[in-house]
Amino acid sequence: MNRLLPLTVLTTLALTITGCASTQTTATDIAPPRIEHVHGIAEDPRGSDLLVATHNGIFTVTPTGDVSGPIGGHDFDAMGFTVTDNTLFASGHPGPDTAAELGAPNLGIIQSDDYGQTWSPVALNGSTDFHVLTAGPDGTLYGIASSGVDLLRSTDSGGEWTRGASIAAADLVVTDDGLYAAAEEGLLHSTDQGVTFSRDESAPLLYTLDARPDGTLLGVGTDGAIWTQNPDNTWQSLEALEGAVQAFSVIDANRIVLVDDRGIVEITPDGTTILSPPR
Repeated sequence: MNRLLPLTVLTTLALTITGCASTQTTATDIAPPRIEHVHGIAEDPRGSDLLVATHNGIFTVTPTGDVSGPIGGHDFDAMGFTVTDNTLFASGHPGPDTAAELGAPNLGIIQSDDYGQTWSPVALNGSTDFHVLTAGPDGTLYGIASSGVDLLRSTDSGGEWTRGASIAAADLVVTDDGLYAAAEEGLLHSTDQGVTFSRDESAPLLYTLDARPDGTLLGVGTDGAIWTQNPDNTWQSLEALEGAVQAFSVIDANRIVLVDDRGIVEITPDGTTILSPPR
């Protein structure tokens, strides 16, 4: 999923240097991994680690909170980020050391088939910056570019894009029931791949959105709380959060990961854990 609200999360890792007593060592200042402006979170397809898309690259966070990255040394600003099967898709802006072939000043759509170690340009490179990007169960990509409000859809892994409805949406999610958008006017639902939308009058005003594997929707409301959809399509407030939520992801039926003023936070039925606090 993808967030547009500003938040800086600084994560510091300890570096230990050891050596034999007879060997002279020289201390070298090494910048610790730093996560800035988290835009999206997804589960690594290979296991239980998290992939955290940020202003300065995509990082890995383990279940115990260990942070490493940016993966492959890629320092681009991953404003849009999604994972489908074993393929990573991203969009945003190049960093100081980003390869020119990925596009500037906007990345368009870039793709990684080796979990972020290498990236290749796909389409719209140089011209488009997707701030919202998500993938459906069938691999269809949906996005909204920073330069407009038209929903864009691709059925060929980002190669060609078609326009759908015009919506001012901060987040998108796809379930078996269709495409949902957290928009300025409320929760919107489309059953025709984004050509038209209708408003869900029962839903609270949300600015993040995701779904459990069974299709149940969850999101963060403008009141600062997590909301979940009940089976009868009513909504229930679950937990108040701390500050603006920049990234929000439902990892599985019992695990939510988000970024708020506490840092990277995991919420399960057993409680709330701060995986990586701001430092």
